[in-house]
Amino acid sequence: MATQSPFQLFEGLAQTLAGRMQPPAWAIDEVQRRIVLLLNHVLMRESAATERLVRQKGRVVLVQWRTFFIRFLITPAGLLDLARPDAMADLSLTATDESVGTIAQSLLRGDKPAIRIEGDVQLAADVNWLVDHVRWDVEDDLARVVGDAPAHTLGMVARRMAQVLRQFVGGVSPAASRGPDGAAP
Repeated sequence: MATQSPFQLFEGLAQTLAGRMQPPAWAIDEVQRRIVLLLNHVLMRESAATERLVRQKGRVVLVQWRTFFIRFLITPAGLLDLARPDAMADLSLTATDESVGTIAQSLLRGDKPAIRIEGDVQLAADVNWLVDHVRWDVEDDLARVVGDAPAHTLGMVARRMAQVLRQFVGGVSPAASRGPDGAAP
């Protein structure tokens, strides 16, 4: 008996829900604003990132997947804001994979999802640098709320769960990924 991958199950559920319901405009706007706040929080911790974006001030980046999209305006401070809905994009990044499962699998493997890039080459290079070099230190932010020790413990649990998911997606058994001494890498 063949078993169904959880990604296939999730994909079917996502397609069913997306076809039946569209969130209200105010909810989409609010989610986009929260995304901007999160990205700015991460960018503000990396001076090299904001310095790169300052050079691109006033430019608009459109990110889209299927019917979902968000337009970012780069501010003079090297941060992001929501661009006007009618703003022309200087750079368009479109995820070409239609499947949530395929995108999730590539992210879990540590790969970038397939993206079609159109527009300004230098802006695309700066965005690519940000994707490659800027990381959110979730553990540090969590430590400000719950303390260092609990945040470190939660971080270790999350990293272990991510490792197990990567092994599942990659088809590697947990025993096969252990070193010669039996310890996990």
